Amino acid sequence: MPKDHGIGASQKRREDVRFLTGAGQYTDDINIHNQTYVHFLRSDVAHGRINGIDTAAAAAMPGVVRIFTGADFEGIGGLPCGWEVTDKNGQPMKEPAHPVLAIGKVRHVGDPIAAVVADSLEEARNAAESIELDIEELPAVVNMKAALTEASSLVHDDLGDNLCFDWQFGTDTDTVDAAFAKAAHVTTLELVNNRLVANPMEPRVAVGDYARANDESTLYTTSQNPHVIRLLMGAFVLGIPEHKLRVVAPDVGGGFGTKIFHYAEEAFCTFAARQINRPVKWTSTRSEAFMSDAHGRDHVSKIELALDAEHNFIALRTDTYANMGAYLSTFASCTPTWLHGTLMAGNYRTPAVQVNVKAVFTNTVPVDAYRGAGRPEATYQLERVIDKAARELGVDPIKLRRQNFITSFPYATPVAVEYDTGDYHATMDKMEELMDLDGFAARRAASEARGKLRGLGVNCFIEACGIAPSNLVGQLGARAGLYDAATVRVNATGSISVMVGAHSHGQGHETVFPQVVAEMLGIDESLIDIVHGDTSKIPFGMGTYGSRSLAVCGSAIVRATEKIINKAKKIAAHMLEASDGDIELKDGQFSVAGTDKSVAWGDVTLAAYVPHNYPLEDIEPGLEETAFYDPANFTYPAGAYACEVEVDPETGEVRIEKFVSADDFGNVINPMIVEGQVHGGIAQGIGQALLENAAYDENGQLLSASYMDYAMPRASDLPMLDAYVVDHSCQTPCTHNPLGVKGCGEAGAIGSPPTVVNAVIDALQSGGHAVSHIDMPLSPARVWDAMQG
Repeated sequence: MPKDHGIGASQKRREDVRFLTGAGQYTDDINIHNQTYVHFLRSDVAHGRINGIDTAAAAAMPGVVRIFTGADFEGIGGLPCGWEVTDKNGQPMKEPAHPVLAIGKVRHVGDPIAAVVADSLEEARNAAESIELDIEELPAVVNMKAALTEASSLVHDDLGDNLCFDWQFGTDTDTVDAAFAKAAHVTTLELVNNRLVANPMEPRVAVGDYARANDESTLYTTSQNPHVIRLLMGAFVLGIPEHKLRVVAPDVGGGFGTKIFHYAEEAFCTFAARQINRPVKWTSTRSEAFMSDAHGRDHVSKIELALDAEHNFIALRTDTYANMGAYLSTFASCTPTWLHGTLMAGNYRTPAVQVNVKAVFTNTVPVDAYRGAGRPEATYQLERVIDKAARELGVDPIKLRRQNFITSFPYATPVAVEYDTGDYHATMDKMEELMDLDGFAARRAASEARGKLRGLGVNCFIEACGIAPSNLVGQLGARAGLYDAATVRVNATGSISVMVGAHSHGQGHETVFPQVVAEMLGIDESLIDIVHGDTSKIPFGMGTYGSRSLAVCGSAIVRATEKIINKAKKIAAHMLEASDGDIELKDGQFSVAGTDKSVAWGDVTLAAYVPHNYPLEDIEPGLEETAFYDPANFTYPAGAYACEVEVDPETGEVRIEKFVSADDFGNVINPMIVEGQVHGGIAQGIGQALLENAAYDENGQLLSASYMDYAMPRASDLPMLDAYVVDHSCQTPCTHNPLGVKGCGEAGAIGSPPTVVNAVIDALQSGGHAVSHIDMPLSPARVWDAMQG
């Protein structure tokens, strides 16, 4: 029988009640007395020198409170990057200034130049139109390879060139070259990982407030990690002491990575509120989001795979150009390096792996982590080149993968990470069962009878979640810790408030975290409340990203709850006149082992706060504990995905007919929520594979700056998804966190793009078309062109 409560139960998300009934409170719902509104005047050229800004006429318009330009931020820190990467020569990356408002130059379309604060948004917009700009347009830097030539313009004049860093990692060059020299077969593939825009349902919003009476600032913002924003903005940008700065992230309508980062608009609203002594509010429009939210992916890569005569992988090397955009966003530097290069071994025992990444500045929107962050980029390269190798060798793609799987754990890869556990044959077995591979030939024949081409694509992936530990990543350049924290506060009547450093914006924390605590205490989940998102209420935690919430913050909750149990047992021992070593806790009852003497959870918690009848002597009153948890390693979820597509040879249209996923997420706390996470990730991955593309022209103009031009996936683009994540034959619990869990939020977005592309290539080759690769997105036009040769 399936469980109906606690760990392993598919409970509906309790937070959905308020979302579905319109009772959620998002940042845009927050309005403060005497509030003003800001409109940002943004650059309409990708690259230009600012010769003059005349705000006199605009400042005199009705309702205008004040107009700010870059001059108001002279001497104030720019937006910081959270990770310093060292290049292959031991030199630190180039780290140009990232001003809140443009100073001297504009560097991408959408770069904020001036900010008009007015009594109403309409008045702010009207005034912005009256600002006179004198901008000398300069040649735009768009193409990454061209950006590194001597003839290129400089995005940042003081850097000397447009190279941020040239990073190399893994096996030494001589060893890799020797392996390729003796290889029986080498497969080479050049590919593009297309630029994406995250497009969460809720656009970014910031409301800055200032209390002059106590010199305290409050920022309400759409953030995935409010404590990190407080640290970066307070210490490095505005110089506000942390005890004088509160950051609140209420309900947030999706993030996908794009709301991890500290943005100029947050700093501006906080700064401006202090300057004018009135609240300042900004709500992004969707068109602004396309020009100001950090974009994702945007890699151009060459990957080579060397195999011996028995088709064993013997070496792998990749060369990647990674677009940084105009400035370094908060975690831009680690995404194509430590989150990408360390996963290039994949699920395979390849003895030599080398990764080179050239990070390039261009006159485009900054690029940073997007769902999966480096792991999708690594998986896409690896799984595409393996598929191409199988076709060149004339061997079955599944058999080639199985032959090279890692089978013994722990396993140290050539790119510095150690997989603690896994079973890649088990996930492949489950995928084959779900996909009904034996019936594929009949399905292909049926498609051909209707004039369609049917293809089957597979993919195996591994990812690293819950980036850790802090001391190691610190040595690799991280400028923040990567632990998390939880405070468990038990009230006198037995109800519990759990304050967590993680932030919930779609992950289901308010449902899943209580399942963990309730299981440990044997009480009902309804007694447990989760508090998050307000730095004045929660312990210092690192937020939610990288599929870390349950593995890291959940482990902190376990540790804090263990402390609660240990103290509660001592109180119960006093009440039962027994030794605390003899006290057992089960189903919300403390009992003396081997006896029928017991006392209920609520009686013990009341005694903790009202110890009249049971003097606690050397035990402090109260029942509240805090724990910080710093993981010893990443977690390594893995999976095997398969996709069947039909291609219309007359139009190039691709239709996904079937998609299955078999995932190893370790111990699963709430199967329904996990499957929902996988479904959402697969939808985003299919969007990248077939539809989405943030395209720039040679002048740095974003051609896909609205939903008229940027194709988001709709229900009609997706098949029914079969996500099988709770089969015990697939699950290998993590060995180094107390819950045995692995991350699940990014898996679907990592595993699906190469699966879809592999399926399309298979379909075209089955129809006699000599097509070995098509760059994403596989639009009908691109597929049709490929079929024409």
